[in-house]
Amino acid sequence: MTLTGRFAGNSSDDKSILAADSGAATASVAGSCGIAFMAKASTPGRAKTRLVPPLSFDEAAALNTAFLRDVADNVLLAARHAAPLAGIAGYAAHGPPGSEDFFRRTLPGAIGLIGAWLPNFGACLHHTIRELLARGHGSAVVLNADSPTLPTAFLIEAAEALARPGDRAVLGPSSDGGYYLLGLKTAHRRMFEDIAWSTEQVAAQTLERAREINLEVHHLSVWYDVDDIDDLRRLKDELAGEPLDGRRPAGHAPHYAAQTAKLLNRLWREHDFGRRADSGRQADEARA
Repeated sequence: MTLTGRFAGNSSDDKSILAADSGAATASVAGSCGIAFMAKASTPGRAKTRLVPPLSFDEAAALNTAFLRDVADNVLLAARHAAPLAGIAGYAAHGPPGSEDFFRRTLPGAIGLIGAWLPNFGACLHHTIRELLARGHGSAVVLNADSPTLPTAFLIEAAEALARPGDRAVLGPSSDGGYYLLGLKTAHRRMFEDIAWSTEQVAAQTLERAREINLEVHHLSVWYDVDDIDDLRRLKDELAGEPLDGRRPAGHAPHYAAQTAKLLNRLWREHDFGRRADSGRQADEARA
């Protein structure tokens, strides 16, 4: 999920869930950067539905689970290699309500939990930022869960940029016009207002909000999220390389998403993705 707005709950109730579970941290809180990925429970028919077809609902849900585990591993890898003065603690900002047990079973114990399920996606992000800062972190990052091969170095760079003196934001733009990462040192509400979520204008509008409040922005390199079969093919090609065995990747080296690689290898053996990809494209054209 690129951070464009496909996470928020569909309830219009002003009393939507804003729960929090402290969980376990991966760095001392004071002065560290809290990184929370936006995590949706893997319910068939409700997770990664934009990949159905070519995937079945059960396969899409399994892919969602693989992504969640690999993104969590990536955040923890970044925490292990973070600079001493730019520590990282990992969280999952999760939903829907009642899914806490799923995340406790699925994610490492070092990943804390933050309940974040509101009708408006911007409110989900803003709540998560506020919660991370309220827990004592010096900076807060919201991260998508659709980029399991995001270079670990990008997460480390974000934490280091936010550790420098002075107020600023960090933006990681996605190739579809959204962003995969937004980091802040102050919970600026304006950064989440008047954004056309789920459009290719999200990153540009977010930068405009930063200009309005005179907020300096550190730019990360562009990356992609997995929305369709072409993205899935790119992902599989990236994962054809050798894992880095926990070593700190240099530059833009993709994170080796082991759970996703294992699942994709099985799916590619069991199915004709060429035929299914054509079917998926035809369905997309018909919907358009």
